[in-house]
Amino acid sequence: MRALTKALVGVTTAVGIAAGGVVTAGTATAAPASAQEHVVSADVAPLAVVNLGLTREEARKVQRWLATHWNYNGAIDGYLGTESWKAFQRCLAKYWDYNDEIDGIVGPNTIKALQRLLKANGYYSGAIDGIAGDGTRAAFKVWANKL
Repeated sequence: MRALTKALVGVTTAVGIAAGGVVTAGTATAAPASAQEHVVSADVAPLAVVNLGLTREEARKVQRWLATHWNYNGAIDGYLGTESWKAFQRCLAKYWDYNDEIDGIVGPNTIKALQRLLKANGYYSGAIDGIAGDGTRAAFKVWANKL
């Protein structure tokens, strides 16, 4: 029994040290809720932006095009977020065989439709595979700069 207790204390100590120490861990869990919410929202916000390799200026060109043709009424800020992609999905649904929800999520079906658009316009020569690889990103960049 004594050997088991020693082993548990040793493991607990090692885990505490690895986690930054017992005192630090206790302080971290005692952070005010507002500080914790701020960290969470800061971590989540960037995930909603999917520029697929475009610079902010290139993304602004896309947003202006979406505002002119696809009922995008969000900010022209160079961040292709959910509302930008919803507008883009409306275009992709009408002309490029996008058949999923208009949800602003840049998943494989959105990428496939984007690849069809880029291929039909001579910017992309790769597979229509739903993967936003280097070829898709490069073609999107060229397309955006032609807007």
